[in-house]
Amino acid sequence: MVTVSPSECETSPTWAYALQLPHDARAARIARVTLRAVLAGHGMSQLQERAELLASELVTNAYRYSDGPAALRLRGLGSDRLRVSVWDTNPDIPPPFDQRSRPLCPVPAEAAGGRGLFLVCHYAQTWGGYPLGDDLFGRGGKLLWCEVGPEAAGRVTAA
Repeated sequence: MVTVSPSECETSPTWAYALQLPHDARAARIARVTLRAVLAGHGMSQLQERAELLASELVTNAYRYSDGPAALRLRGLGSDRLRVSVWDTNPDIPPPFDQRSRPLCPVPAEAAGGRGLFLVCHYAQTWGGYPLGDDLFGRGGKLLWCEVGPEAAGRVTAA
């Protein structure tokens, strides 16, 4: 058994939270509320606006294009950087996450959707995705992730 004092937890440069999400249209809202609480609790509210947009887009994508549950993972990478990861049951990696060398194509103004992952690629400092093989419990799927930090903090309001 390991005992960790509160002072050690507060100074730890990395931390992680995971949220299991059912296949439910309310999942993106639940993810945003959770993200706000986590960032506020870790003194990282300066990343909230951008991180909330990116997490919402990834969770919405998981809901729209898979038929099973999803999971959101938030990981602090030091005192000013956050990794947002979303797992879902669909193993197909969507563009532009499938080939980062491909240029991002604009979405027609009249299109009802198709902008979410392009927003992630634009506002995240780094991003990626990979398919997951079946595990012992028969779950595969994919994991899409992105990272945000202080360097581009003003970009969300510019778009």
